[in-house]
Amino acid sequence: MAKLTQFRRVGASGGWGLNPPNLLPKLIAGRVTGWCFCHNGELVSFIACFLNMASLPFYLVDVFSETKYAGNQLAVLTQAGALSAAQMQQIAKELNFSETTFIVGGGDRSGYDVRIFTPAQELPFAGHPTLGTAFVIQQVLCGQPVERVVLNLAVGQVPVTIAYQQQRPEVLWMEQPAPVFGPTVAAAAIAPVLSLELEAFDLRFPVQEVSTGVPFLLVPLKTLSALQRIRVNAERLAQVLAPLAAQGIFVFCPETRDRDRQFSARMFAPLLGIAEDPATGSANGCLAGYLVRHRYCQTGAIAVQVEQGHEMGRPSLLRLKAEERDGAIAVQVGGQVVLVAKGDFI
Repeated sequence: MAKLTQFRRVGASGGWGLNPPNLLPKLIAGRVTGWCFCHNGELVSFIACFLNMASLPFYLVDVFSETKYAGNQLAVLTQAGALSAAQMQQIAKELNFSETTFIVGGGDRSGYDVRIFTPAQELPFAGHPTLGTAFVIQQVLCGQPVERVVLNLAVGQVPVTIAYQQQRPEVLWMEQPAPVFGPTVAAAAIAPVLSLELEAFDLRFPVQEVSTGVPFLLVPLKTLSALQRIRVNAERLAQVLAPLAAQGIFVFCPETRDRDRQFSARMFAPLLGIAEDPATGSANGCLAGYLVRHRYCQTGAIAVQVEQGHEMGRPSLLRLKAEERDGAIAVQVGGQVVLVAKGDFI
């Protein structure tokens, strides 16, 4: 981020002074970028940086991964306030990641205004874009350790807390909206969608639509073998989802590759332009609420780890916490983020 420049109000009714005085030529030349503001008692200092229209910086990160080239890819544009929704959609389609985020305004006190796009449409909320964007805000815009970053999304404010090790972010946790439980669907109707036999489903628990901001249809299976054998029939999936709000299907089982983890999962959303997703924070938040609601783990509080993305060659690890308190379920989803690359749209 370019060096910050202050506009300072002098006295209770004074005019606005420019500091340093040579700012105007820099603004005209377009060499000052980004913007935010802060308050300090009666003295108001506007720390202003203006968008450089010659380029748009972006950062590529891998989310829910401990290493590069795994987890879920995300592109974050840090100075996107001048872009139209149509331009954001074009950029998301060009990058063709499952999601791309655009920081369009805000600051550290009021939260950062962020928009999320898949290659096909805008989303009100998504999990890995929330964590990945918070990581980029801390690394690039804050430039120092902060305990909490708030994202202003279409679904509302989503706070992200950051745990550090040796001054570097280790695990980021997002608080998701309380889960909303929707209709159930017969397992027999889902079997041909996934190209599985009915015996593969865990019929003790429902196939159910759940949302913590973005709805998914959750499907419980018995074994990892069945999860790996899934072949999605997109036409039949569209028919099943037609009467529902969900546009994606999230399938999970209690068998894992690593014995220290508790669940494996896969997510498919061809209606959103996502054939399969390697790590889905929003859907895993739904899973956390589902596990508590249906006492899957025989308790009203869970802390589990979920493997996802192995079938795509992008192994991911998601951490889930959920607890029922006074009839409401609080959900947190956490994971690590790795910076992979940075550049500019020109």
